[in-house]
Amino acid sequence: MIAILIGILCTIGALAILIAAIGILRMPDFYLRLSVTVKAATLGGGLLLLCAAFYFPEEVSVTTKAVAIIFFLTLTAPVAAHLIARAAYFIGTEKWSGTVRDDLAGMYDKETHKLSSGKKDTENFM
Repeated sequence: MIAILIGILCTIGALAILIAAIGILRMPDFYLRLSVTVKAATLGGGLLLLCAAFYFPEEVSVTTKAVAIIFFLTLTAPVAAHLIARAAYFIGTEKWSGTVRDDLAGMYDKETHKLSSGKKDTENFM
């Protein structure tokens, strides 16, 4: 039974990583590529690590390391992607022509590199 579970999780993890790879090729701009890649690769890597934990149930060190890596991967990958996307936005990386909405438009001060809250009152801008 555990072998079937490992096979299913491993297949889903590999497919998620495949989707991340295809997403790099198919998405039209940097921001969409980053979003698809981070989400799919985090899911795929986490599932493959979960498979490793199930495959070595007697090895407590392997299971502990796999769970710790899954935890830190889940925490750090989205944060890193957010910071990379924010830096790309600040330097003016071009958006796809089909982009419908830019929530940060007009809220970024290029002098101080700070974002405002979107309020029209600029006297309280820090």
